[in-house]
Amino acid sequence: MTVDIKKAQDVYKDAGESVIFTTLMLNRTDLDKEKAAIADFSDMSNSIINSMRIRDPEAQAHVAWGFGSDAWDYLFPNAPKPKELENFKEIKGPKYTAVSTPGDIFIHVRATKMAVCYELMDQFMGILRPITSVEDETHGFRYMEGRAIIGFIDGTENPAGVESMDYTLIDDDPEFNNGSYAFAQKYIHNMDAWKNLKTEDQEKAIGRHKFSDRELADDEKLPNAHNVASKDEEGGVEHKIVRMNVPFSDPAKDITGTYFIGYSKDFAITNRMLTNMFTKSDRLLDFSTPITGNLFFIPSKPTLEKIADGDY
Repeated sequence: MTVDIKKAQDVYKDAGESVIFTTLMLNRTDLDKEKAAIADFSDMSNSIINSMRIRDPEAQAHVAWGFGSDAWDYLFPNAPKPKELENFKEIKGPKYTAVSTPGDIFIHVRATKMAVCYELMDQFMGILRPITSVEDETHGFRYMEGRAIIGFIDGTENPAGVESMDYTLIDDDPEFNNGSYAFAQKYIHNMDAWKNLKTEDQEKAIGRHKFSDRELADDEKLPNAHNVASKDEEGGVEHKIVRMNVPFSDPAKDITGTYFIGYSKDFAITNRMLTNMFTKSDRLLDFSTPITGNLFFIPSKPTLEKIADGDY
């Protein structure tokens, strides 16, 4: 099957200048009420987004949202289920663990203006607030030159533009084609320790030159450099996902981190990347602690229409 970007949510590359990531938990007190609210949200979210694009076309608003495994089972127990949608299983490495945390509903909003992100989330939560509680809300931003908060250019190997849909849109699960899998992971950085490294040691840890972003020669990298440990080369072929990572920070509290979001048509690819990172003790993990980790299914627009119509 050929994927159709017109049927998909915004899971292609566009990290945005301002970002809100929200993870919600269903109240699980009144299934009929909660299912009705989700149907309303599935019906109204696209018109809310389109209205905002008319109100402020220069803001370049993009939104993707979806469901965790437990939420799908709770809301749609008699419906088919995306074949890779499950609760993320934590990955224990020799030194560090990729934790698994709860999440029923996930919303990823980005735009050039935080005011637009706010307006969208305010309208979304007007529908969802009565049936949910907030597990996590993170406000991200574009750092200088689009770099990661640790100073390196991020997403160098990302598929770009329309090409990215070949890596993000499901094409082998007929009921759910043009949907996507989103893996969300929130990291806290030890910025003092990172900044105390010499630039050349930071470069060996990442596997790239800091200023130019050119890749280091293999013999210049650490064996567990980030761009080595995070690759998936299953079957001798490098597989890719689309990352839209953004920094976040509460500077007065000395809390700074990166929100990792990876979209893929095949979660197994993302999972192998994570497994490689944690089993090889990626050098970046010496300065980065994951505090969340959850997998979501991002439905296509036709699937959202079925949810809105009560077909699930």
